[in-house]
Amino acid sequence: MSFLRDDRTVSFGERLAASEQFLVLFKEGMDLVGEAAAYLDGEGREEARALPRSAALGYAVESMRLTTRLMQIASWLLLQRAVNEGELSRAEASAEKRRIRLTKLDPLSNDDVLVQLPVRLRELVDMSRRLQARIVHLDGLLYQSREARAKGALAPSPVGSQIEMLRAAFGARQISSAAM
Repeated sequence: MSFLRDDRTVSFGERLAASEQFLVLFKEGMDLVGEAAAYLDGEGREEARALPRSAALGYAVESMRLTTRLMQIASWLLLQRAVNEGELSRAEASAEKRRIRLTKLDPLSNDDVLVQLPVRLRELVDMSRRLQARIVHLDGLLYQSREARAKGALAPSPVGSQIEMLRAAFGARQISSAAM
């Protein structure tokens, strides 16, 4: 797998997605899916029954959001693993990932409802939202910059603009283009 793009820049996102760090992220995500499923099917179900009616509604909303968020996270992680294992190209994954909705963090219930929810549910919601934010960031590194490059929409390099300012200040002859 080549991490160099046509313009000879290295894709940090692609390098990260194919690294040991991705395996750690993958394991963390899949473990969280398992933890949440075990909680919601076991202890969480019992805790939900003991909640007052208003809190039970909040529990239902947050547990549904949690489940949806984790399924989207798992889908994204499995898609990236398929790319890493050569089962899909990055372009094929890009087309497939359009079905995955990761970009918007859904709002939490209001604080009055949240404080009534079981501590473990709140922990799982918090962990899933943090994991989602990390994955959204990595997704942006992998796909948004690729799409922007293809459209020619990327901003100029800040380093390049600094070098141009130095050239203007000191004259083009003194600063070699090899510095870029």
